[in-house]
Amino acid sequence: MFAEMFDVLPEVYLFIKDREHRYVKVNRSECALHGCADERAMVGKTDFDFHPPALASQYVEEDRRVMAAGQPLIDQVWLVRGADGMPRWYVSSKFPVRGPNGAVIGIAGVMRPYDRAGGAPGDYQRLTRACEFVLAHYGERIAVADIAKCAHLSASQLQREFRRLFDMSLGDYVLRVRLIMARRRLETTAVTVGRIALDCGFYDQSHFTRAFRAETGLSPREYRLRFAPARG
Repeated sequence: MFAEMFDVLPEVYLFIKDREHRYVKVNRSECALHGCADERAMVGKTDFDFHPPALASQYVEEDRRVMAAGQPLIDQVWLVRGADGMPRWYVSSKFPVRGPNGAVIGIAGVMRPYDRAGGAPGDYQRLTRACEFVLAHYGERIAVADIAKCAHLSASQLQREFRRLFDMSLGDYVLRVRLIMARRRLETTAVTVGRIALDCGFYDQSHFTRAFRAETGLSPREYRLRFAPARG
């Protein structure tokens, strides 16, 4: 009944996922955003069924953070590609869902278009091209000048705007995307650590290992042993 209330709110997107990041409940707006006629087409699926891997990995990583901390994340700005293929900015808040014994069993989230949440959506729109460039080329050696050219900004403008709006440097964002994609490959493939390092844009395996350990507290091999499903 609570979820049904969100069906009558225009451009408010509700979703509930289990610990495996599978959708268990969505409202009508969320269905439409993903190009689905009703929630039956979404239930049991994950972000990887609807979004490019680089974007889906970031959404799932944020879900993990909420479940691990057991604390909500409020008003996070995300780039989301809709069923029409157009990327738009949304403000997302996620909350841990707890079972009868108090353990976290999933997340509940709500999104709304950024341009209806106050502020200046145009500022974010200026960086859409930059974010998409990084998502498309994270495995390559990319320079700030390349990203700035794609975004039609000077390198200094791009760096300044990125830090102001996302509270991180452009370099930090590029590293974040690369590490998220590397984690996904460690979890789902048997590709060697060295190959993953090169495919995800790191200079060499030692550079990758240092960055990965700083982010996760584990080496890539330790991470794979802990989080990759057993393979027969």
